[in-house]
Amino acid sequence: MTSLTFDRYCDEIVTQTERLTAHVRGADMTAPVLSCPGWNLGQLLRHVGGDHRWAEEIVRTRATAPIPGDLVNDPTAHPHEDESFLVPWLLEGAANLSAALRAAGPEARAWNPSEERSAPVAFWARRMTYETAVHRADAALAARAEFALERDLAVDAVEEWLEYSTFPEAFEPRPDLPDLLGPDRTLHFDATDAGEWLVDLTGRHPVWRAGADHATATARGPAMDLLLYFYRRPAPAIETHGDAALLDLWLTRAGFWLEV
Repeated sequence: MTSLTFDRYCDEIVTQTERLTAHVRGADMTAPVLSCPGWNLGQLLRHVGGDHRWAEEIVRTRATAPIPGDLVNDPTAHPHEDESFLVPWLLEGAANLSAALRAAGPEARAWNPSEERSAPVAFWARRMTYETAVHRADAALAARAEFALERDLAVDAVEEWLEYSTFPEAFEPRPDLPDLLGPDRTLHFDATDAGEWLVDLTGRHPVWRAGADHATATARGPAMDLLLYFYRRPAPAIETHGDAALLDLWLTRAGFWLEV
């Protein structure tokens, strides 16, 4: 359960987008985004702006089923646009999404890709906050700018990831991957500046909670770096110990939703 308010998320969608555009002003839009292989900086901005417009339509129309995600899934369709177009376009999309969320209110219901399929649109406020923040890290890396994220946002984003790691898609058997669940399988995530979490993989489904205990594997570092580690972005401050293969498998399975 998040400790942040709906209004805070609506604010952060705009704030994180403004900070993203600050990273890229004057940057080469054709610069490669190493953390998103195959994309250049302009294509990354296209993807983020497409995400905002896709989510805005879902919220505004109270969609009851998925809507086409062409703007999200095919940023390569616009490979050569420049900063003079992309920056205001990106800011416009963030502002419109924030306004649509506020107009709907946190309890209005719409489709989302979680296991519930229809849930309060507060889901989209939280999801788009961290979608934007993580891609801001990508943009900062490509533009050689410094990335920082407030600790409370980083902690909440870590817990959002942990929630996704309990969805059936994250642990049900798959023919192409080893089984995730089994005896003596627990993971400890230690945000050295914020708190600790334990993920228990020994039962019929994953369970996570705050706190620490003896674990099969541990990842330790500041909350912001732990978040980047979950998303497989560069996170040199993270130290890992124990069963590295289990950590890697959990990251793959917990990130199932990044593949769609």
